[in-house]
Amino acid sequence: MDVSNISQRLNFARLHYQEPDYNRLLLNINKKLEKRIKEKLILLYGKNNVKQCYDEVLRILRAHYSYKKPELIEWEKYFDPKNRFTQKDMILITYGDLITAKGNSPLKALTNVLENHFAIPSTVHILPFFPYSSDKGFAVMDYEEVDPDIGTWEDIANLNGRFRLMFDAVFNHVSSKSRWFHRYLHRNPDYKDFFIEFKSPDEIPKEKLNMIIRPRTSDILSPFYTQTGLRYFWTTFSRDQVDLNFKNPKVLFKMIEILLYYVRRGADILRLDAVTYLWHKIGTTSANLEQTHTIVKLFRDILDAVAPCAGIITETNVPHQENIAYFGNGNDEAQMVYNFALAPLVLYTFYTGNSSKLTNWAQNLNRISDTATYFNFLDSHDGVSVQGAKEILSKSNIKLLEDRVKSHGGLISYKDNGNGTVSPYELNITWYSAINKDGAYESQEIRYKRFIASRSIALVLMGVPGLYLHGLLGTKNDYEAVLETKLARNINRKVIDKEMLIESMQDEHSRTHSISQYYRPMAIIRSNHRAFHPNAKQIVLSVSQSLFAVIRISVDNEETILCITNVTDKTHLFQLDINNREQYDYKYWHELLSGRRFAPKEGKLRINVEPYEVLWLKAST
Repeated sequence: MDVSNISQRLNFARLHYQEPDYNRLLLNINKKLEKRIKEKLILLYGKNNVKQCYDEVLRILRAHYSYKKPELIEWEKYFDPKNRFTQKDMILITYGDLITAKGNSPLKALTNVLENHFAIPSTVHILPFFPYSSDKGFAVMDYEEVDPDIGTWEDIANLNGRFRLMFDAVFNHVSSKSRWFHRYLHRNPDYKDFFIEFKSPDEIPKEKLNMIIRPRTSDILSPFYTQTGLRYFWTTFSRDQVDLNFKNPKVLFKMIEILLYYVRRGADILRLDAVTYLWHKIGTTSANLEQTHTIVKLFRDILDAVAPCAGIITETNVPHQENIAYFGNGNDEAQMVYNFALAPLVLYTFYTGNSSKLTNWAQNLNRISDTATYFNFLDSHDGVSVQGAKEILSKSNIKLLEDRVKSHGGLISYKDNGNGTVSPYELNITWYSAINKDGAYESQEIRYKRFIASRSIALVLMGVPGLYLHGLLGTKNDYEAVLETKLARNINRKVIDKEMLIESMQDEHSRTHSISQYYRPMAIIRSNHRAFHPNAKQIVLSVSQSLFAVIRISVDNEETILCITNVTDKTHLFQLDINNREQYDYKYWHELLSGRRFAPKEGKLRINVEPYEVLWLKAST
């Protein structure tokens, strides 16, 4: 392996042996890292258990190390965590079975479409592809197998050969149909304390029950019969998703093993799903507890020790300040955090034609560190959450979002507030339908421009952009799926036939083709300019309520790009006073998307920005 020329796109699945190789020296952990790990284990399990716990962690790390091929070990010496993510990164989010084809597994169909018809993503996030019993993959029955209805581990390895991969680590809970839970119900001693059990639902006093933060309205304690009688179990999300008990160190050890198993199977990024609720403590909110952050930091230590090329992203659907707390100090927790506030703010901006709230929030988005950044996504398999913007948008602002989404044919999912009331949790709608109302009297061109303008925000902000498959395709609401399944989230999970998709992409009159003609050049231009590197400087301008404007400056200060988005259906003047901003005193501003060139006059850069127009202007002398 020529480590001097290797790309970031490592095929981890091919760089690990199928069998361990112990015919070499065992892994040694340096004293500094050993101390960090032990400190976290003491916080979680106490001083009396630290030696036993550390010895087991070390055993797991050495086991993983034995699978690593020499060329991977050599390559890791040259890995630069500052460039874990670059301007070339874009993450496509998809279920493994959203694209189907006769004669091929869905994963093979997905690989074929991505390789031959998409050239946008560098990374593919395959949503949970394990055997499951409900919640479209998030009630995992077996963490170590691929759902045979989707494909095989070999399909995953083949996809890893072309793209970096993100795997879901659904560690908060497990399916009630899983072997783990059934063995617990059988009172198998190996699974003692794997789950959180009560003899009666009244064991949690009502006032303490009301303190618990949850994203659902279902009962938090669900009844199951065990070999020793009826018991009640902590179920944050649903009766079929039984919470694991991380107070038992054996649960932690199992999850560390699975985390590293995913690395061996091709995971470049590990997505910690619903990690917010990982640790349970009656008398608290049981959300975002110190122990939860400690476990995430421990996972980071584990990967730094034996899989430094693999990163962690936390999916914590909570208000913005709580959310970004999962960066830790910028170097000790998640390398990437879902930017949950972005989507509702962008939607609010385009609904009102007023960018003020988005601008004010974005002006306070600080660079985290050289090794950590934001994941800027708009749509997802679930919908548009409003939780991340609760500190930024008022109740009346969120009510506006609700009303507008409903008028666009969307649905609303609610959460239990713990006091007998509920509040909006997420907006269930496709991004295209959220941005464009069916029946509105306007041209297709303006609909496409509005859609692309909204998506451009995620491309220009500091971080890595994410794109759900149906957001890339411009899919409309799938009402049939909702009526058939009675599940609101299925409005944005339409399964597509591969041949019909390809035909649509090649049809010049189709919505999918038209959107790709707008979006694809933007994605390519972004990937070719260092000013869009996640570590590049960001200056968000307050120029007009009708415009969103941000300047990105490359780390070496050699490249400056001014990005302007008109969030309205009217033409507006953009004006930048060069006299007061000497660092922007350039002779020309070259528009990258259209090739036009603009020059300041009398110390001011003035541009008329057309309805929903996107301008990316590169400065030149």
